[in-house]
Amino acid sequence: MRRTIEVVLLLTVAAACSDDAPPDRSVVSDNGGTLVVSVGGDPDIFLPPLTVSNTGRLVNALVYDQLAQIGASLNTVGDQGFEPQLARSWQWSTDSLSIAFSVDPRARWHDGKPVRASDVRFTHRLYADSSTGSPFATVIANIDSVSVRDSLTAVFWFGKRSPLQFFDAVHSISILPEHVFAGARGVALRSSPAARSPVGSGRFRFVRWRPGASVDLIADTSNYRERPKLDRVVLTVAPDFNTALARVVGGEADLLEQIPFASLPQIAANPDLRALPAAALEYSFIQFNLRAPGNRSRPHPVFGDRTLRRALTMAVDRERTVRSAYDTLARPAVGPTVRAFATTDTTLRQIPHLPDAARRLLDSLGWRDSDGDGTRERNGRPLQFKLAVPSSSKARVNMAVLVQEQLRQVGVKADIDQMEFAAFLDRETRRDFDAVFGSWHSDASPGGIRQTWGTKGSQTKGGSNFGSYENSVFDAHIDSGLAAMTLDSRRSQFTAAYQQIIDDAPAIWMAEPRRILVLHRRIEVKGIRPDAWWAGMGSWSIPANSRIARDRFVPVP
Repeated sequence: MRRTIEVVLLLTVAAACSDDAPPDRSVVSDNGGTLVVSVGGDPDIFLPPLTVSNTGRLVNALVYDQLAQIGASLNTVGDQGFEPQLARSWQWSTDSLSIAFSVDPRARWHDGKPVRASDVRFTHRLYADSSTGSPFATVIANIDSVSVRDSLTAVFWFGKRSPLQFFDAVHSISILPEHVFAGARGVALRSSPAARSPVGSGRFRFVRWRPGASVDLIADTSNYRERPKLDRVVLTVAPDFNTALARVVGGEADLLEQIPFASLPQIAANPDLRALPAAALEYSFIQFNLRAPGNRSRPHPVFGDRTLRRALTMAVDRERTVRSAYDTLARPAVGPTVRAFATTDTTLRQIPHLPDAARRLLDSLGWRDSDGDGTRERNGRPLQFKLAVPSSSKARVNMAVLVQEQLRQVGVKADIDQMEFAAFLDRETRRDFDAVFGSWHSDASPGGIRQTWGTKGSQTKGGSNFGSYENSVFDAHIDSGLAAMTLDSRRSQFTAAYQQIIDDAPAIWMAEPRRILVLHRRIEVKGIRPDAWWAGMGSWSIPANSRIARDRFVPVP
């Protein structure tokens, strides 16, 4: 079957290029064109300290700048490979406990005001302020403070030396304009105008957001880092996968981030499209809520039991389920991590697929099918739960159906609750669920696991550990791994942490998919970074002789 996929992709690449509309011969500039991206849901908010949706992160990355950008190697230790962005240069102190960043004097906010070191200080305070409720506060906890040496020099002070000091300072924080937020703090931030209409310093300017429809961005033609080659980027919202695919196949959109294996022949048959495989840092999982919805002081009546969670995991054939949904374009996830990280031991001991053992475990816990209806009960309560799944993810929907049947075979009833992504995200963040079929797009560093699976991510306001898994041993190994100065030591600690959480089974680790971008052939792409496929979009282009009608948009300088 792998050969089949390769043939499909080769055919796609080899297919001839054509456009329905004739090229606009009057356009001769290298700059120009409109890229329409089909996205699975609306952004949640355009405020980087609070944004968790992929669509929101995409917009933030294009509108806002970081001090420096991680390189293609994804090195996170020290500053090797990082590329200047808002900071033109930087200098470490002799004791490595501070870094002075020199802000590019040419940088301007999109309202014309200059970017200053005071903006950097303001941004750090905003991220770290507990009233903000940023899930990234735990990630940057080692940054003690930021001071202003002069109008263009911001100094980061660290609590201790760490291999991730530089990464924490530049990658986890997008710099915000202090004057735009006018002193807004806490809940007022969420309702501030900039949370829906951001003012950044990036190579694209925000134009408008029409909820449920689209987000429009245009080129910042006077940007200090050079204007982007594209004139415009439009994100068109299509929560239903079939609708999203139809828009790309029909020419209404140019790019779809991820398609399943089954759709590749359809792409290969369209001469205007090509499929572009790329590495990704993504994994999916069925997450159990370990706390009772509506009363977090109590354990969940079903999933609070570690042995029961292990029994459910034993009932699921992850290998077959993932193969059915993705064919060869994904592998079973090894845990709350991805294989691309050097800190990931790919031989981690997994809970095996043993349905008979699962039945015995459930029997031993007192869950038995006493009335013969196929579903186990205990004390009059059926072993039944709702599994929330976003309808925008066809792969997750397909896997959920297979898992549902596998659980049924051991006497467990899972009711699949499909919902639009916005509703799914709302249910997840309010922790109002039994189980969710979630997915994390990992950051470039494995350190993000503190936010998504660590105790602080469970107990901190705005944390992303929605299932409330809490284990001090796991936390300690993660902390030790992030503090280790050698790869061997880091890998050893992360291996211990991953093994602990796999054994505790707060989730069934499902799939680690490759990303298959589908895009119109006129789009010329430079570099797909595994952690953010959109990172190089400012350098993407559309040749003048390949442009179609919607490419004739001209941004106002």
